[in-house]
Amino acid sequence: MLLYKPFGLDNTAELLPTHVRTPDGKEYELRSDELRQEVSSRYGSEVELMNLKHGIFDEACLSVISLGTVHSVARESGRGVDLCDLRRFRPNVVIETNNTEPFAEDKWVGRTLMFGEGNGGAALRVTMRDERCVMVNFDPDTAERDSEVMKTVVRMNENCAGVYGTVVRAGELRVGQVVTLGE
Repeated sequence: MLLYKPFGLDNTAELLPTHVRTPDGKEYELRSDELRQEVSSRYGSEVELMNLKHGIFDEACLSVISLGTVHSVARESGRGVDLCDLRRFRPNVVIETNNTEPFAEDKWVGRTLMFGEGNGGAALRVTMRDERCVMVNFDPDTAERDSEVMKTVVRMNENCAGVYGTVVRAGELRVGQVVTLGE
C-alpha cells in the first residue's frame, strides 16, 4: 500500500484526496470498485476499502518529530540525511529546534507546544513518546526495506522517535512559525 499515492482532482474546499495512483501509474477514483479490484488483485485476496472521516492513527491524532532526531537517526544508521527520508516517520508536525540534540522531544511529554506569537495560536499537549513500528524501515518512494533505520532508533532511544499529542487549542500552523514550550 505504501506505493499507492493519494491525490486530489476535485476543485473543492476540502483538501482530502479524491483519487489514487497505483504503483503502475493507473489512476482510480478513491471510492471506486476498480480501485478495490486492483488492490485485491495485487494482494491475492478480496479487500474492502473504508472511508474513515477522521483518519486513523497509531496512538494519538498528532505525531511530532524534530529535525535533530531525524538527522541523528540518519547519521547513526549510515544512511545520510538525504537518504533517511523524513516521510519514513510519518509526522504531522516537524520542528526545527535551536540545537541539534536528538530525541529532545522526550522531554516535552506532559508539556504544551504553542505555535505562533502570543496565546492566540494553536497549542498541542504532548502526551507520550512515539514508539516506532517497522514502517520506518520502508523507503517511501520504492518500498525497499532497510532495517538499519529501526535498529538505530532501538539502539539510540529505546525504539522511540518523536512524540504524540492532542490539540488543546485549535489554530493555524505555518512553516517557519515560532514554537514555544510551556507547562
